[in-house]
Amino acid sequence: MKTINIHEASARLSQLVEKAAKGEPFIITKAGKSVARVTAIDSPEPSKQKRLGFLKGQFQIPEDFDRMGEREISKLLGS
Repeated sequence: MKTINIHEASARLSQLVEKAAKGEPFIITKAGKSVARVTAIDSPEPSKQKRLGFLKGQFQIPEDFDRMGEREISKLLGS
């Protein structure tokens, strides 16, 4: 990902935002440290996308899952 100094970013902000909207995100730095990442709102980074159901079929939850350890917990709580 391209890094841009804060002074250059302020001078070219309109042009840089247009590029980010086209899928070219960038990082703004100040004194050599990253301070902001500019990306298009509708295109999150692939590593940040949520993938619902990606483990489907890879494991099973026992039928008594909600009752597992019930006796031990009752003993500990004195019930």
